[in-house]
Amino acid sequence: MPDITDRNPTMTRNLDLSLIRTFVVVADHGSMTAAANALFMTQGAVSQQVKRLEETLGCQLLIRKPRQLELSQQGELFLAKARQLLQLNDDIWADTVEGPIRGHLRVGAPPDLITSLAPAMKAFTDAHPLVELSLKCEPSPVLHEAIDNGHLDVALIEYLTPNAQGRVIRTEPLVWVGSRTSEVWKTRPLPLSLVDERCVFRPLVLGALAKEGIAWRTVFENGSFEATASTVRVGLAITAWLASTVPEDLKVLPDDIGLPELPAFAICLRLPATVQPVAEAFAQCLLDSLPHEDIERIEEPAMA
Repeated sequence: MPDITDRNPTMTRNLDLSLIRTFVVVADHGSMTAAANALFMTQGAVSQQVKRLEETLGCQLLIRKPRQLELSQQGELFLAKARQLLQLNDDIWADTVEGPIRGHLRVGAPPDLITSLAPAMKAFTDAHPLVELSLKCEPSPVLHEAIDNGHLDVALIEYLTPNAQGRVIRTEPLVWVGSRTSEVWKTRPLPLSLVDERCVFRPLVLGALAKEGIAWRTVFENGSFEATASTVRVGLAITAWLASTVPEDLKVLPDDIGLPELPAFAICLRLPATVQPVAEAFAQCLLDSLPHEDIERIEEPAMA
């Protein structure tokens, strides 16, 4: 009796189109990192998918050298056929399956980024009225966990710049914010108004103050961005926000007032491991609506 683990040459075998699509994107971008950004995946996930495809085909498609990434001879031959296969798949899908986007889309964002997210949500619902959209407004650490657990379909999340994950929309500094008519920042203990005790900024802000030996006290701590802004506006406290989120009637406090410098944060677009077409459509809508710039990354050399 033959070993059931042996390959049967007469048995029909199917290729995984998702692995093939990832390989083509890597070939087009000449870099695992660039392909990961384009696919909203981690570099490790892209590398694993290419490896699985190579194992399925029983040949090496990419030659990984210390300073470059090249297609092997088999990779070059397979790439042309892979493009044909994907094109045929996409044509069939467009002709027989594709229609108006439907479904339920779960979107997440921290309180300070809701305003930035609103135009994309409006544009998306106008373009896809059959999609039921729900918004989860929570601190970034909560959204990070929800994406990893598959409880959200897409989210904007703030990460300390070195810890950025997903697609980086932009990076910007965390700044001290106060009233235009108050010098409450001179008070000790320093009165603080913070959005939420789970806020990703909170430990960095309190750690920076502790390092400088500046005593502080909490005046207000709540999940509402607007409520926090109100306490700052009337001069009861100061807070720390991303520079782009500071309301026009408040001011960024200058660097020379004795408060510690705060770190930069990356605003990232995150999707779960299994991405639904409706989430991909929303992600593209969001990217189109936001002014963005990628942070500097150490890219792999272009494919020779």
